[in-house]
Amino acid sequence: MAIPANAAASLSFPVINMEKLETEERGAAMGVIGDACENWGFFEVPLPPTHIEFSCSRVIYEPAGISHELMDEVERVSKAHYAACWEQQFKEFAARTLEAGEKGADVKDVDWESTFFVRHLPSSNLADLPNLDHHYRQVMKEFASEIEKLAEKVLDLLCENLGLELGYLKRAFAGSRGPTFGTKVSSYPPCPRPDLVDGLRAHTDAGGVILLFQDDQVSGLQLLKDGAWVDVSPMRHAIVVNIGDQLEVITNGRYKSVMHRVLTRPDGNRMSLASFYNPGADAVIFPAPALVEELSEEEAERAGSAVYPRFVFEDYMNLYLRHKFESKEPRFEAMKADAAPIATA
Repeated sequence: MAIPANAAASLSFPVINMEKLETEERGAAMGVIGDACENWGFFEVPLPPTHIEFSCSRVIYEPAGISHELMDEVERVSKAHYAACWEQQFKEFAARTLEAGEKGADVKDVDWESTFFVRHLPSSNLADLPNLDHHYRQVMKEFASEIEKLAEKVLDLLCENLGLELGYLKRAFAGSRGPTFGTKVSSYPPCPRPDLVDGLRAHTDAGGVILLFQDDQVSGLQLLKDGAWVDVSPMRHAIVVNIGDQLEVITNGRYKSVMHRVLTRPDGNRMSLASFYNPGADAVIFPAPALVEELSEEEAERAGSAVYPRFVFEDYMNLYLRHKFESKEPRFEAMKADAAPIATA
């Protein structure tokens, strides 16, 4: 049965004003973040236009490293790069896909997107990517540096809400070489037959925390909430944050990764830059002991203590790449079935 679109549209998508973290409204803002992670798997962070530095008692929040000017320039050079280097190639792909679909072939296993990936950590591939001019490389390097800082601030805010020691999540991601971190740069060109193909098929994200800078003019991103697809409406100068599978495991299911997709549109070329702050390849992922111990007796009896398996992140990724567009639960179960003793010290 098809899942209805916007049946939950009356619900208010969580938007977090991070400036409130240094006011008397801090507790309420932290509550909104916690509720968003538990019940939505997503929230949106509008970024202020000028530099503001907060020295909170627990988490320092410095939002304005990602200036509006930097975001505007990232958008400008990314759209120009697509037009110069990828548009003609995509048009050829689009023609083949539409021809096949209109002849009756099933093209639902195809994504209507043009994309390339910039790796930042543990080592950068910016210098190796073809067709990027010096200015684009410099802009992406600056953007990645600021997004990385924001990702780590978000992780510490999550630690605080969860009652974990600050830095716990960053350490859990570290492995032997630190986290993996990269940005997927995507364009979703107009599609004359949105009924035939999605921009990006429904999936959860495999990794840790994802920070998305999306086009503020062209919509398309939707998440699955209470059995209905809900639009993540574009907002200028904002970052959309979502929870990946690894955070669901580490929080023992308290925070949830959720299915999301990108719809095609007959007009408008949607740009997105999704930055993935993920565990290192050899990081051992498992539920935080403090979050297993805090289960109520009823929850523990129902769940059998730790709900999620212990595994090496690279092993999960190898499984995910084969089953990305399927439900996450069988992946977790497969990791339980394949589990072997893993050293953690």
